[in-house]
Amino acid sequence: MNNMYDYIIVGGGIVGISTAWQLKVRQPQASVLVVEKEPQLAAHQTGHNSGVIHAGVYYAPGSLKAEFCRQGAQATMAFCQQHNIALDNCGKLLVATTPLELERMEALYQRCKANGLEVERLDQNQLKQREPNVVGLGALFVSTTSIVDYRQVTQAMAQEYQTAGGELALSCQVTAITERRDWVEVTVNGAQGVRRYRSRFLITCSGLMADRMVKMMGLECNFQIIPYRGEYYRLPSKYNQIVNHLIYPIPDPDLPFLGVHLTKMIDGSVTVGPNAVQGFKREGYGRLNLNWRDVWEMLTFSGFWKVTAKHFKTGLSETKDSWWKAGYLKRVNKYCPMIKLEDLQPYPAGIRAQAVLRDGTLVHDFLFAQSRRSLHVCNAPSPAATSAIPIGGYICDKVANKHGELAKSK
Repeated sequence: MNNMYDYIIVGGGIVGISTAWQLKVRQPQASVLVVEKEPQLAAHQTGHNSGVIHAGVYYAPGSLKAEFCRQGAQATMAFCQQHNIALDNCGKLLVATTPLELERMEALYQRCKANGLEVERLDQNQLKQREPNVVGLGALFVSTTSIVDYRQVTQAMAQEYQTAGGELALSCQVTAITERRDWVEVTVNGAQGVRRYRSRFLITCSGLMADRMVKMMGLECNFQIIPYRGEYYRLPSKYNQIVNHLIYPIPDPDLPFLGVHLTKMIDGSVTVGPNAVQGFKREGYGRLNLNWRDVWEMLTFSGFWKVTAKHFKTGLSETKDSWWKAGYLKRVNKYCPMIKLEDLQPYPAGIRAQAVLRDGTLVHDFLFAQSRRSLHVCNAPSPAATSAIPIGGYICDKVANKHGELAKSK
C-alpha cells in the first residue's frame, strides 16, 4: 500500500464497496483504498438484514428512495445473474387484517402505481388461494420483489473492485481525519499499528458510525445516528414451505419500520421479524447490549428525547413484546395463526442506523454532508442494500461534480 491515493472510502458495507467498485470502473487509473474496521466486509447492516430486494412499494414518488429502489432492484438482479449469485423472485404480499389497514392498503396501492410498479389487489378469497396459511381481509401482490444474500453480493462487488486494482485495508479503525487544501489525511489503527494515508478525496459510507465521521472532520452535524434493534426469529425447518411469498403487514405510514413479517430466506428457511426496539449499543447484536459512549451520546442529544416522546407508545409496545415472546407472536398470528410460541427459534438481530435531526425528525430519505475534499453518506435508509448500485453511481456523480468545482477554484 502507498500513502497517497486518489480516493479513500471509509466503510466496507455494500454501499461503500459499490461506490469503490464503480469509481474503479469509471476511473481505471485512479488509486482507490477502502478502509474497514472489521476483519471482513458486510459485517454490520449489510450482513444483518432480511435479504430482500425491495420493489419500492413504500416510498414517496419522486424521492431518492423511490428512484434508487426502482433502479437498484433491476441492477441488483442483473448483477446477481451475471455473477451466478442465488436469487429467488418470490414476490411479496402485503396483508391487511383490519379495516384501518384496508384503508392504508389502498393508499399503498396508489403509491405503487405512482412509482410505476406492477401491483395487484387481492380480496379475501384470492389471498387464501395464493397463501392457504395466511389470513386477512385483502392484500396487495407485488411480483417484483426478490430475496438474496447481500454478503455474497458485496463479496462479488469487492472481487470486481480488487480485480480492477482497488485495495482493501481490513481491521483498520479510523481514529482521526485531517483535511488540508489539497488532500485529506486519514489515521487508522490496525494490526500493523497506527498508519496514515492521504487521499485527494475522502468518501465515508460508515452506516452506524456516520455521524462520528462527520464530527471527526469538524463539520457541522445537525443529526445523530440512533440505533434501533430489529429482532428476528427463525421458524423450524418443517415450516420452510409455510408461505409461497414474502408476507408483510400493512405498515404504519408515520414510522420508517415495516412491521414483523415472514421472510423466505435464500437458504430455504423462513424468518419472522423484525420488530424495532431502542438499541443501547450501535453494534449490539446480542440479547443484552450496552455501550456507555453510545448511551451517553444518545441521552445528551435533544433529538433522541423528542423522537422518543413522539413515538413513546409505539416504543413501549415494541419493548414489551421484545421481552414478552407471546406479544411478539401475536403480531405474526394476526395474519398467520398456525405459528406457535415454540416455533419462534433464535436468530441474529440487526441494527438500523436511523439518522435523527435535533428537532426529533426521523430522516426518511438519503442525507449527505460534504466539505472541500470529502463527501459523507450520513443516512442510507432501507432499502440501501437494494439500492446500493445506483447509490454508488450517485456518489460517483457527486464526486465528479466536486472535482469540477475544485478544478475551477485553482
